[in-house]
Amino acid sequence: MRNTSDNTSQFYVPQELLQELGKLGTHLSIGIPKERAAGERRLALTPEAVEMLVNYGHQVRVESEAGLGINYADSHFAEAGAEMTASPERVYQSDVIVKILPPLPEEIAWMNPRATVCSFTPRPWLKPEAYQLLMAKRITAFAYEFWSDRERHFQPIMSAMAEIEGYAALTIAADLLSNHHGGKGILLGGIAGVSPAEVVIIGAGTAGTSAARAAMALGASVKVFDDDIARLRQLHRTLGVSVFASNFHPNVLRNAFQSADVVIGALHKDNLDHHFVIAEELIATMKKGSLIIDLRVTQGGCFETTCCLSPADPEIFEQHGVLHFCRPFISNYVARTASMAFSNLMVPLLTHLGDVGSAQNLIKTYPSFKRGIYLYQGKPVNEYISNRFNLRSNNIDLYLTAF
Repeated sequence: MRNTSDNTSQFYVPQELLQELGKLGTHLSIGIPKERAAGERRLALTPEAVEMLVNYGHQVRVESEAGLGINYADSHFAEAGAEMTASPERVYQSDVIVKILPPLPEEIAWMNPRATVCSFTPRPWLKPEAYQLLMAKRITAFAYEFWSDRERHFQPIMSAMAEIEGYAALTIAADLLSNHHGGKGILLGGIAGVSPAEVVIIGAGTAGTSAARAAMALGASVKVFDDDIARLRQLHRTLGVSVFASNFHPNVLRNAFQSADVVIGALHKDNLDHHFVIAEELIATMKKGSLIIDLRVTQGGCFETTCCLSPADPEIFEQHGVLHFCRPFISNYVARTASMAFSNLMVPLLTHLGDVGSAQNLIKTYPSFKRGIYLYQGKPVNEYISNRFNLRSNNIDLYLTAF
């Protein structure tokens, strides 16, 4: 494998540097706990991934019944070489904990000081008390959504999940438009003599492109809007010029919403502190019985009617006669596929972590991993997350030179 600068798909580190680090071939204990959040079915590592890590020399501890959400029994993990345990304490006492949603306070209490934990950090699943406990235990915490190259053009896990959720959105739309769920009773694709459904997609990023591709494959009429002309050009290169693509021209957007059967919110958030939302006034012009699916509900929402929803709010509701589907993490609808995608990305990362011996060494040798760290040995190093809790963060490089 050749050396490339800061490439997220390659993990090359010169052998001389590995020897200098003095940690070559470190064996890790890796914990895979059961997700305790209602509705969360995904798992970060499948039995196939576990077998690869075990063959690499690592010890993998899996909590009993952790794989039931993706239809893997405990025996599948045991046959792959995992240590199966009914004790969550045993799993959380591993060197590295790999999960989907951020740890709960009671789970952090089981962790060893200075351990490493990998997860998503969506609002409001990362609790203030959990964040404080992670700091107190001097945990190094890695967020999948911040794992990216220097220009943030490629985010390995976020791109994989976006692609999956774009396809899944069309499956959900087809189901909700049917009479079975009280929908209008229409097919997304037309037949001879019957016009196809009209699908409007807000956002031409990975999720939007996947949703557009799936909708076109079903025969739907597709219109895609984005504020980034470069993304719209890329959409045409990917799907062909036959797909309608436009910026947010008010009249064009209004006409599209008035005739839409399905609107999918997939607007990419380059700026985490500022993003566009579609006004409620526009949603009120939609046809009765039409459908909105918001793929960005965990990131603040794409529509004024879906912004700032809490876990206590209904995930499916009707407003202005329009059905809103706002269920977070819809990759759970295809949890096994999502888990396989996680595994494909996490196995190289974890084996590379074993090569360099510690999270600290991996941060120093792999800049893309460094950008995913939001707590370094308990110190806040991600301004976006620390601002949620009114805490000050510092550049991680300040601590790397001190420890």
